[in-house]
Amino acid sequence: MELLKYLSIGYVLKPHGIKGELKVEPLTDNMYSFDYLDQVFLKKGREYKPVKITGRKYGKNVVILKLDGYDDRSQSETLRNQYLWISRDSVLSLPEDTYYIADIIGCSVETEDGRFLGKVTSVIKTGSNDVYVVRDEGGNEVLVPALKKVVTEICLVDRKIVINAEEMEGLLTDED
Repeated sequence: MELLKYLSIGYVLKPHGIKGELKVEPLTDNMYSFDYLDQVFLKKGREYKPVKITGRKYGKNVVILKLDGYDDRSQSETLRNQYLWISRDSVLSLPEDTYYIADIIGCSVETEDGRFLGKVTSVIKTGSNDVYVVRDEGGNEVLVPALKKVVTEICLVDRKIVINAEEMEGLLTDED
């Protein structure tokens, strides 16, 4: 399976003011990465439509964006609760052993001895390290700390994460 062509960079919370600006929750560690973007994509079905960014401001934990063609509050209201996307070609490269959350979500997780635990459904950011929320077909959930001593291998091409079960002692049951 190939990596996603687009990654979500923000979530539209609501319109901001009367001139069509949007209050956006950044989905990136550095909200100022919006400074490097000329455009974002809006997803309509399976299509991604480019929209030029004409203005940006920063608030407390939010980005206020002005998009071309969205000139009043009514137009911007149509974007409420939508994700803003960027092309993978335009993302900043990451340091070694660092991954985009969008690439981690959906990966299968198994122990070093091949025991399937489930798939990553979300990632919790704790400050010190991320935690992968892994859920199996039965709805059972395991929280996997994204630490090198626990996560021994991540292969995005195969969409697989391998963990050291010994480092998870007490967190994994025999059913997991």
